[in-house]
Amino acid sequence: MPDPLPRPEPFIQQAAPAVLEDLRTRLRATRWPDAPEDAGWSLGTDLDYLRELVDHWAESFDWPAQEAALARLPRFRVPVGGLGIHFVHARAVDPVGPVLPLVLSHGWPDSFWRYSKVVPLLTDPGAHGGDPADAFDVVVPDMPGFGYSDRPTGRPLDSIDVAGLWAELMTVLGYEKFGAAGGDVGSHVSRYLGLDHPDRVVAVHRTDGGLPVFTGDPAELSPEERSWIDGTTAWGASEGAYAAIHRTKPQTAAFGLSDSPAGLASWIVEKLRSWSACGGDIERSFTKDEILTNVTLYWVTETIGSSMRMYRANAAIPPAQHARRVEVPSGFSLFSGDVVRPPRQWLERTTNMVRLTEPARGGHFAAFEEPELYAEEIRAFFRPYRAAAG
Repeated sequence: MPDPLPRPEPFIQQAAPAVLEDLRTRLRATRWPDAPEDAGWSLGTDLDYLRELVDHWAESFDWPAQEAALARLPRFRVPVGGLGIHFVHARAVDPVGPVLPLVLSHGWPDSFWRYSKVVPLLTDPGAHGGDPADAFDVVVPDMPGFGYSDRPTGRPLDSIDVAGLWAELMTVLGYEKFGAAGGDVGSHVSRYLGLDHPDRVVAVHRTDGGLPVFTGDPAELSPEERSWIDGTTAWGASEGAYAAIHRTKPQTAAFGLSDSPAGLASWIVEKLRSWSACGGDIERSFTKDEILTNVTLYWVTETIGSSMRMYRANAAIPPAQHARRVEVPSGFSLFSGDVVRPPRQWLERTTNMVRLTEPARGGHFAAFEEPELYAEEIRAFFRPYRAAAG
């Protein structure tokens, strides 16, 4: 007789007052670096902006209020693969017709926070200007080592491992078939869900094609593909220092980022600005409180080190895995403000691409930056596959 499936338990987070008081003490005692005159953001995080943000964090930011706002999402924890996994599980509201379960996978530097705005738009489209027939059951897990999920104590897990955990999680929740969507690291996880569980995943939606890994003859590539690969190499040379550290010596950086909240904010904020469609003004995409909610999640869960280690695990994935073609129907929404956007030819080479759109607004964090637009992209792509999950 098989073992019974584990039962999810409701989860509500509440940081201890002593943790928040220690955080404020550290923020107020920040030892600031110097910066060249008029450096701005050219060398990394802007000193003046971070001073302003840290002052708001120490003196005005209301973390208990943000905890309460996040607690309005139905959240749970359950043991999966020997790890406690935290996740949002929001069911469709007054659905019309078949309901498609959908697992959304986040990336770095974020967590379930990435999708916090879009969950109600997907579960209750009729209340947000959409068609009630497009309602989803939405599952948004924190990857191991991120947010409120357990941190792996042994080897870091890679995207293939996490895809396997998500398949198991969906079984625990009673979903035999489902859709998968994600961006950044979550794009890789969604890809491996389609590759390794094609009998269960009805379709895969991604907001990027990942960084290219190609071991064949470059002559096989189109001019657009070769140009894109050259462009991503140049992008890595100018913007990829963070990833090189994550892939090689993440523990070294973890000491400083786990000890200094200002340093943690600097590491994350610079990416929120450079990867979003903010046009250089980060607060066009995120308010200070939204930024600090994401950063504080990392601080109170002490997950910056464990989240970075996943890059090292993913860097060790064999090239043969990258060469596999996703045959599950795949769709891509390449938002105009995102980085390293792949050409159609690459997506057709690597997936069974059935839909490609290029929304005019939004960047790397499109589900948070432009939740209404992202929700419509998700609704439109998965519409033909709803019956397959019934």
